[in-house]
Amino acid sequence: MPRDGAGPAAGTRPAADVMDKLLVVTADDFGLDESVNEAVEQATRAGTLTAASLMVAAPAAANAVKRARALPQLHVGLHLTLADGRARLPPREIPRLVDADGRFGDRLAFDGLRYYALPAVRRQLEAEIRAQFAAFARTGLTLDHVNAHKHLHLHPTVLGLVLEIGAEYGLTAVRLPAEPLWYARRVSTSAWLGALGLAPWLALMKHRLDCAHVAHNDRVFGIATSGSMDEARLLEILSRLPPGATEIYLHPATRSGAAIAPSMRGYRHAEELAALLSTRVREALASTGAQRGGFRHLAARHPR
Repeated sequence: MPRDGAGPAAGTRPAADVMDKLLVVTADDFGLDESVNEAVEQATRAGTLTAASLMVAAPAAANAVKRARALPQLHVGLHLTLADGRARLPPREIPRLVDADGRFGDRLAFDGLRYYALPAVRRQLEAEIRAQFAAFARTGLTLDHVNAHKHLHLHPTVLGLVLEIGAEYGLTAVRLPAEPLWYARRVSTSAWLGALGLAPWLALMKHRLDCAHVAHNDRVFGIATSGSMDEARLLEILSRLPPGATEIYLHPATRSGAAIAPSMRGYRHAEELAALLSTRVREALASTGAQRGGFRHLAARHPR
């Protein structure tokens, strides 16, 4: 896994040469539920949240877009949903991807093999990714960034389609899901081993993004603590914020767990919202001296 302070890929400049610190604080699953959308609005107005990733086919997507239009300071990106969620296209058009209700499954390893090995599945995957990009474009919102639910954009086939299709829709930045080893180790041994296992895929992803002149963060916090990013964890991260471009992502909402989605039974959404609204967190954010905003601030410093 890329380490803080590691050398840049050939032909690129490290983010620290371009800026001291850029911090993007993102809410994922924007549009999944109105309680998520309400939390995004509260945290944005409080000045802590700077970005959100929109699920364009989710039940409360229209409500999310309406709120985003009233929050010009919020940088909204596309949260591609290709697992554990609803597709944009009807089931008859992508029967190899979704069930009869138009929902993706959650067998990531199995589906990843199918994306790679089966041309018919790849064609349907391409159609769905294109449909989600097109749906975002129809919102009229500026595309700040792209990432994927469950970080599926780390899959080489998915990433290739994101870069190809995204170029048609103004893609300038993508989340690099590279979490520092020190943070994963503090959470659990399994999180640390998982982060180690992703190292080759992250190196490949970073190389492909750099070759495509698509901006990306240097590191992210939130993978090992997905659904449990409380005040103490935010304060620890902010106290050790390194130079370069950092993203912290959360899943805030005004209610928690299975009330948001069955697969999120253990998520503490309301605690994550409380952390974003915490006075201590707001003071810690100010003390970092970091520029805060969206991925477009990073993209502006890495011209294509």
